Amino acid sequence: MGGIVRAWVDGWVASRGAAPPVAEQWGFTVDVGLADHVTRHVFAATGDDVEEAAVRKVADGVTGSGVWLKVFAEASVVGPWLGAGWWVDPDPGFLMTVALADTGAEAAAGARPLPDGYRLRTWARGGVGHALVAAADGSWAAHGHVAPTGATAVFDRIATAPGHRRQGLGRLIMRSLTELAVAQGAVTGVLAGTPDGRALYESLKWQVAAPLTSARFTAR
Repeated sequence: MGGIVRAWVDGWVASRGAAPPVAEQWGFTVDVGLADHVTRHVFAATGDDVEEAAVRKVADGVTGSGVWLKVFAEASVVGPWLGAGWWVDPDPGFLMTVALADTGAEAAAGARPLPDGYRLRTWARGGVGHALVAAADGSWAAHGHVAPTGATAVFDRIATAPGHRRQGLGRLIMRSLTELAVAQGAVTGVLAGTPDGRALYESLKWQVAAPLTSARFTAR
């Protein structure tokens, strides 16, 4: 499972333009450089293998706001390990994975035609693939990114605007990104999903590999 976590970290860094991950005894540190997301600490272990002592030690050592923890365990388990000043995201996350050959076939089988007036564009730059669906008035309707890093590709920032949902746009974005990833030699997909996205991903044969808890340090 640690290999999937490392693949997610590598792909996320490529997608977001963050600094290369620094390997730690317990996982990885990534400098992001945003005011509300300066650095993130990602633990390599998942599920029952996550060590309370390691999480407590890293969390207790954080003193600056805007630092995030990513822990692959349930929030009900991780939350009590964190001290004062930590905000725990109430929405659960999910580390998910799929064989791209399977999800590509599933997406193609259930694909709808692009609704009238919408426009799809895909492109790649710097090794990262992008897919955009624009509405008739030029506003964004759906988008997503994919970052292949060898045999694995990380899907990131998959979103559909509220006024454009239930038209198959999310499925179209996933199919387009899968094609981009496969064209670059990737065979396995990885992503960090939200409750809203999980149903879409599972309909495309993605499976949950581990729960994901996100926490941000605010102040003590």
